[in-house]
Amino acid sequence: MSEPPPNPNAGHGATDRSLLQQYRRGADDAATELFVRYAARLRALATARTGTDVQQRVDPDDIVQSVFRTFFRRAAAGQYEVPDGDDLWKLLVVIGLNKIRATAAHHRADKRDVRATVGGAAFDAAARAVPDDPEGDLQVLRLTIDEVLAPLPPGHREIVTARIAGHEVAEIAKRTGRAKRSVERILQEFRAALDGVLRDGH
Repeated sequence: MSEPPPNPNAGHGATDRSLLQQYRRGADDAATELFVRYAARLRALATARTGTDVQQRVDPDDIVQSVFRTFFRRAAAGQYEVPDGDDLWKLLVVIGLNKIRATAAHHRADKRDVRATVGGAAFDAAARAVPDDPEGDLQVLRLTIDEVLAPLPPGHREIVTARIAGHEVAEIAKRTGRAKRSVERILQEFRAALDGVLRDGH
């Protein structure tokens, strides 16, 4: 994945953490500031990662708007936290890439297949411009996992991280001093949350 354009607001003004806190307290100006801070970078991402065929149906600005709708809805529900000194870019990238993939899948479905209205040569060129990227897919998954882990209590994060690392439930339960049933419940809740994020195309 290519490097995003630089954030012109980096190092200036309020931090993303403080803006997120202000937004949760009802400050609309904080939402506006976050939008201004990241909209251009998200538009560049959407333009770069959306195939030429899909761009004939969907404007990158529509994807940007969708990303922010999802972000602000979840932020209002208290799902996101921003560590001191960090920013929201990685989180927005995860949401954006999921939106882009969901949008492409929707418009390439049989009943809406843009190949029916795009010449064969043009479609082939678009397909070559957006090749399969297994490493990129893995990176998106890692970022998505980080997104879901972020708001969890430290004890829950420890359990999920240990399971991802390959440790068995019984071992994790012994290490954390929890019952196996409690560990399994926490892992099940994490899987459900991860699945919800991966499937969310709205």
